[in-house]
Amino acid sequence: MATTVDDIKNEYPIPVYRFVVTLGDEAIAFSEVSGLDISYETITYKDGLGKKHMPGQPSDVNISLKRGIVRKKSQFYDWINSISLNLIDKKDITVSLTNETGDEPLVTWTVTNAFPKKLTAPSFNGGSNEVAVETLELMADNVKIEFS
Repeated sequence: MATTVDDIKNEYPIPVYRFVVTLGDEAIAFSEVSGLDISYETITYKDGLGKKHMPGQPSDVNISLKRGIVRKKSQFYDWINSISLNLIDKKDITVSLTNETGDEPLVTWTVTNAFPKKLTAPSFNGGSNEVAVETLELMADNVKIEFS
């Protein structure tokens, strides 16, 4: 059991609400990031004695970013709207869990060559007072994790 402040910092799980996202060279605030998965397809080999399973190709990386819509800021729309004739500006993304002050990354996920595949508008409801949140879905080549 952790008994000192340093023990608690080093042995307790990191809270998920302290994170920083950088999209290309720009730091952007998000309310939620999901899909930072590393997985492999499986291959089933059947011989006369039963089934054998082995790893295959890496699975696609599909990331979802959610943020509140802000007046006069249309980075996501501009990015997805720039897709034409298979030309797209692919960007690297970093998502870092930080320490209490937010100035030191503790764990960083680096996503390479991400591009938008879907932009979802918020759900509109006249009986609600929730914030308008848009969702950007991305596809990427790879996810790497670095522990500091």
